[in-house]
Amino acid sequence: MSSLRLDSLEIFEDVVRHGGFRAAAVKRGVSSSAISQSITALEAALGIRLLHRTTRSVSPTEAGERLLGRLSPALLDIRTAIDELNQFRENPTGTLRINAPGPAVDHVLCPLAFRFMETYPDVKVEIVSDAAIVDIVEQGFDAGVRFGAQLAQDMVAMPLGPALRYAIVASPGYLQKYPRPVLPSDLAAHDCIRRRFPGGTTVTWKFGKDGETPEIVPQGRLTLSSAQQELQAALAGAGVAHLFEDYVREHIEQGSLVELLVDWKQTLPSWCLYYPSRRHPSAAMRAFIDYVRDYDWV
Repeated sequence: MSSLRLDSLEIFEDVVRHGGFRAAAVKRGVSSSAISQSITALEAALGIRLLHRTTRSVSPTEAGERLLGRLSPALLDIRTAIDELNQFRENPTGTLRINAPGPAVDHVLCPLAFRFMETYPDVKVEIVSDAAIVDIVEQGFDAGVRFGAQLAQDMVAMPLGPALRYAIVASPGYLQKYPRPVLPSDLAAHDCIRRRFPGGTTVTWKFGKDGETPEIVPQGRLTLSSAQQELQAALAGAGVAHLFEDYVREHIEQGSLVELLVDWKQTLPSWCLYYPSRRHPSAAMRAFIDYVRDYDWV
């Protein structure tokens, strides 16, 4: 068997974990052909095929599955050993990868990361905006951001920022055509802007007042997939929107949106930064955890 390069084994892991040559190439910042050549050379050195290739997909062979099962823990140990050398540096280095839904990225994570990068100039940060619940370990993330109720039990969670509240808003032009709702049930007569999660479910609107906690499934002609799209639709007068206060505060102050059902607002828990309790965090991740713990959210 020919000698093997450690980076070719890492590339093989990336191809399987990310589902193909193109995704692995994007992650590593190289061309797809370079990834393909590396895998071909690895298979030639081992004398065995590791991947099934079609025009549409790439999947591991039985040998590839077995190799990956032994390889991933070993590569993690190597990365951890190398990363531990960071404790001898004055400033930590490395890349911090975080998965988070769009609203958390827009209003909490990005401002936090920008300031963190000023404090730690040798750390690279990659933030992936994704509303779907993902396995951050399998997808190669150091951490994720979600609501506490959505977290697996083997995760450590830290609050990010203050409690959250949704606002029900519509444009002045829309409200010239429709009467203002007084109760959440009045929204049944309105054209509500719906949002659908990646898994296919539609966002339910929840309210709270004097012990009452009604929920409605909004009805309307327009269904979107992101808060930014919903904000654009509300500003255009396309209907009533259900958005985090952070998205609409400035527009309400400017008068381009009007807040409705203010006394029916329900307070939600804050976003949570979460990471695996059983995995040794990298130097960059440890620095970020400490930074979040000491951050002044006021």
